[in-house]
Amino acid sequence: MGGGGFMQHASDTNRKDRAQKASRRKKFKNNQSDKRRLNSDNNSKIDFIHLTKKKIEKEKRRLKHQFQKKNKKRRIIFLVSTILTIGIIYFSITFKQINSNPFYSIGQPIDSLNHVTVYFNGGVNNTEKRRIIDGYNLGLEYQCVEFVKRYYFEFLNHRMPETYGNAIDFFDPFLKDGDFNFQRGLTQYSNPSFYRPSVNDIVIMDKTIFNSYGHVAIISAVNDSSIEIIKQNAGPYSSTRKKYSLSYKNKKWNINYKRILGRLRKE
Repeated sequence: MGGGGFMQHASDTNRKDRAQKASRRKKFKNNQSDKRRLNSDNNSKIDFIHLTKKKIEKEKRRLKHQFQKKNKKRRIIFLVSTILTIGIIYFSITFKQINSNPFYSIGQPIDSLNHVTVYFNGGVNNTEKRRIIDGYNLGLEYQCVEFVKRYYFEFLNHRMPETYGNAIDFFDPFLKDGDFNFQRGLTQYSNPSFYRPSVNDIVIMDKTIFNSYGHVAIISAVNDSSIEIIKQNAGPYSSTRKKYSLSYKNKKWNINYKRILGRLRKE
């Protein structure tokens, strides 16, 4: 009986050992499976990060190329615009200095008012010598200022105290309508004005983008609905005479041309 009990005990021990080994193998397999799964997850994460970085770099390169392309296009547009602007300005300045009208020559008489001659000047920026009579500076031949001052000197026997300045300088913006302009020795009227325009008034026009000097002319005719002016240096193809409508509203006379700042008159 003692031998049988030993055999029974040995058998139980062997079964226990086999069960423990089987448990360890199962546990080992599970651990290996977990490791493989963990490695697989880690590899997936690494692949995802790698792919994301590649996409980001690709997107960066695309945006950089797009920016460079747009920037290049802007530079080309800017360069072309600059060249065109310079060309237009150069052509405008050059064209305004030459006489493009083959039918008239510079200095040729083309009109007159009260026996005071208007001379042809060709391009509006053309200037000749300075005209001085009896020590009085009339201005540069054959600009608009020279005609106006010569008209007032020869026909109205008037010398302006200030003998220099461009056309725009004839008008003093700080004076009120009807105030005396001491620089020109004449009464100044605004536009519109409480005072009706009159023949022989000097009309002063504002400067423009292409004309920083302004312009002056003489009123040659007036009625209740319009005025006529006569001017020198109108341009190679423009008329020396021009009409503007005249309106009366709110007790003021308005010459309907927005460039006209006002008038000067010898009282």
